[in-house]
Amino acid sequence: MSIDVRPLTGAALQAALPDLARLRIAVFAAWPYLYAGSEEYEQDYLAEFTACPDAVLVAALDGERIVGAATASPLIAQEDYIRAPFVTAGIDPAGVFYFGESVLLPEYRGQGIGHAFFDHREAAARAWGARQASFCAVVRPTDHPARPADYVPLDAFWGKRGYAPVSGLVGSFAWADHGEQEENLKPMQYWMRQL
Repeated sequence: MSIDVRPLTGAALQAALPDLARLRIAVFAAWPYLYAGSEEYEQDYLAEFTACPDAVLVAALDGERIVGAATASPLIAQEDYIRAPFVTAGIDPAGVFYFGESVLLPEYRGQGIGHAFFDHREAAARAWGARQASFCAVVRPTDHPARPADYVPLDAFWGKRGYAPVSGLVGSFAWADHGEQEENLKPMQYWMRQL
């Protein structure tokens, strides 16, 4: 199958937000996120994330259907709970481009789309003038009862892209796992690379 991976801007970006909201819910429902989200919350979050004029949304399209997407934006445009761990660690947010989600339906994985997502976001970061790129990933205990026996973390993939976890650079995001009645804080490990 031939998948078109390209940045969306303007009206095309806005039109893609409902599809991206549904993708986030579908992909993040699985391990390790176990996210129980709502389309309303997702659309509000994504509208806020992409409101920054320098934000980028990279879509993977199978024909007209969006089957994956990745976002990025200057860290200085992000909410305080995302920026604060960098400030605490002595890292100037003004030089960092923050990569939000990267979501792809399982049947489209292993075709190089994840690399294309990083390529496009890193190009946007360099064009903006960022010195570093960063993203974060949830930290779950290795003995968590919902962890699939065949789960392979993405650490090796990220490492090949030049990213590494930064010791002590850990934030927290709040959401409810499936089966939880209320949101609670989850630790998020930040990964970075020089551009």
